[in-house]
Formats: sequence, structure tokens, C-alpha cells
Amino acid sequence: MHFSPAPLHIPDGFLSIIVSVISWAITIAILSVAVKHTENLDEKQVPLMGVMAAFIFAAQMINFPVAGGTSGHLLGGAFAAIILGPWAGMLVMTAVIGVQGLLLQDGGLLVMGANILNMGLVTSAIGFGLYRLAPSSTENPQQNRNLKLGLAGIAAWLSVMAGALLTSLQLWLSDTARLDIVLPAMLGIHALIGIGETLITVSALAFIFRTRPDLLDQAQGQERGGRAWIFVGVAISLFVLILSPLASSNPDGLERVASDLGFLAQGIDSPYSILPDYTLPFLGDSAFSTVAAGVIGAFVVGAIIFIISKMKRVNIRADK
Repeated sequence: MHFSPAPLHIPDGFLSIIVSVISWAITIAILSVAVKHTENLDEKQVPLMGVMAAFIFAAQMINFPVAGGTSGHLLGGAFAAIILGPWAGMLVMTAVIGVQGLLLQDGGLLVMGANILNMGLVTSAIGFGLYRLAPSSTENPQQNRNLKLGLAGIAAWLSVMAGALLTSLQLWLSDTARLDIVLPAMLGIHALIGIGETLITVSALAFIFRTRPDLLDQAQGQERGGRAWIFVGVAISLFVLILSPLASSNPDGLERVASDLGFLAQGIDSPYSILPDYTLPFLGDSAFSTVAAGVIGAFVVGAIIFIISKMKRVNIRADK
């Protein structure tokens, strides 16, 4: 029985070197701005970022089935940006996608810049931008909350479509597929996958509205976080990881399109193997192996966020 999640990200070989390098350049430029805008992170926000990174990593391991024997998975960029703000959300998504590529060989190394751009940076920008359109008026809190949830749902769906659009353009510019064929194929499948993204995002935000609405108030940076919430977040992430062996093994949207259009064989395997296909090699393809690999990955993602924040605080003190 197959327990490992389906591959999620663009592999090497799908995009040309030029497109990959340009994607890296754009990604690095945006991330440099994100780093500059997160120089004054409050210490209470850092654990929240770590928990968010671990949760998104875990949630992305669960592929849910959609029509036609295809599966989808949470991107999480919109959700992260709504909770943390756009810049911190981008850093969290970068850590998640980077660990998936480097540690679990999910997504190519040369095309990692494109994966980060498509699934992390653009999704965070769209999610935060649309969500913040909601008025902050408290005259009718229930109506205001419903409006915010509605905008968050729209943002989540659009973030998936934007990622699919960018991937289609990159495949076309790489001469991998014709735009008039790959674009409708990608957008059609991801329109359905985006519904799953919307349901997960809105459900998670509705839960936070009921339990810790202060986490959604960007103006209350000094009060956001807290040990109790961190423990809850860690527990939820572990619960999601335990469910990961139940993920659909059907090909995800990109893999399905690549197979249908005949360029799936262009994918190049990673030159090394650490935790291939979300498993521990010595445990084989078992449920426990998948959960263990997920726990390791989630821990590494959270640790990276913590280390980066520590380094940033040290640099800030040195500058002073």
C-alpha cells in the first residue's frame, strides 16, 4: 500500500535554465524586501511564525482528491499572510518550500526559485491584499467577521489560480508546453483545487476568530502569540501529520497536466536523497515512515524560522 503524499512542486527539467534563473532573481529581490520589513519582529511573533510554518508544512502533506483522479493540497500562502502579515508570511512559505525541496526532494533545486515565487510569494501577497480590504469597523462585529472570512476565501482561491497561471507561463516560456493548451488545463484543474484551499483557509480562520481573534489584528503585534496558543498550534500540526498517511496518492494538478500533455518524463530526479517521497528510507513506504518524515520536516522548518529570527535580533543589537 502506498502511504507517501504525491509530489507537490515543479521538478527540475520542466523549466528552462533561463526561466529558472529569472524566477530566482525575482524571488531573491522580493525576499530581500521581506527581510527588510521583518527586521523589527516582536519576540512573541517568532514562535507563532514557527508554529505556522510547521502547520503549513504538515497540511501540505495531505493531498485531497478532486475530479478526474487528481489530487490537490493546501498552499497556505494566503492563510500565513493573513495571520502574520505579508512579509513574515513570505518568509514562512519560503522556509516550508525550501525544506521540502532540500530535505524531502519535493521540487527541483534549480527551479526552487519558481516554486517559492509561485506558491509562497504571490499567494501571500494576494491573500493579505484582499483580506485587508475588509473594513476594521466594529459597529457590527459579526458582519465584519463574515466579510473578512468571505474575502479570505476569495483570496485563497485566487492565490491558487495565480500560482497555476504563473506555472503555466513559465512552462510556456520554457518551450515545455503550448500556452493555449497548458493554461486552460492548469486553470481548470486548479479551479477545483482552489475550492479545497478556500474551505481549509476559511475553516481555520473561523476557528481562530472564535478562539484567539487577537491573532488576526495586525495592530496588536505586542499581544499576539502566547504559550497556550503555541501548544495548541503544535498539537494541531502533530494531529495533521498523523493523518498524512491518509493523503490521496492521485497525481496533483501539475503532475496530471504534465502526464496528459506528455512532458512528465522531462522531470529530473534529485541528485541526492535524504527523505525521499516523505519517507525515512530505512523504514520503507509505511504509515509510520511518512509520519516520522513529516515530523522531522516540520521540526526543521520551525527551527529555521527560530534561527533566522535569532540572527536578525543579534544583527539589530550589533547595529545599535
